[in-house]
Amino acid sequence: MSGLADKFKHAFAVEATGLAEPNDSQRESVELICREVVRRRLTTPALLLLEMSRPLTTVSAALMQFFGPLATILVEPVAYRHFADFIERRGSIEYLCRQIEKFEHENTRPPAET
Repeated sequence: MSGLADKFKHAFAVEATGLAEPNDSQRESVELICREVVRRRLTTPALLLLEMSRPLTTVSAALMQFFGPLATILVEPVAYRHFADFIERRGSIEYLCRQIEKFEHENTRPPAET
């Protein structure tokens, strides 16, 4: 019985809640997207969209994977794949929100006096 119990021990395990940390390749793609959001002055709409889509993260990630072949016509395929893989993880929305807020703060900070 313990052999069978060991096999199913982690069958329904989920990732820990909290902030997701991207790996190096994912971080590059995520930062590029977050900086572009801030550069285009879309911080508020992006944050609202991210917060509203928080319960639908897995659906959004699945849609990104599904539309990947079509989307990679317009964007770099590797970066798109890394971003889609990151979105699948729990805590990715929180990480995106924090990055956008960080870049917005850096962008709106007055220049240092010399």
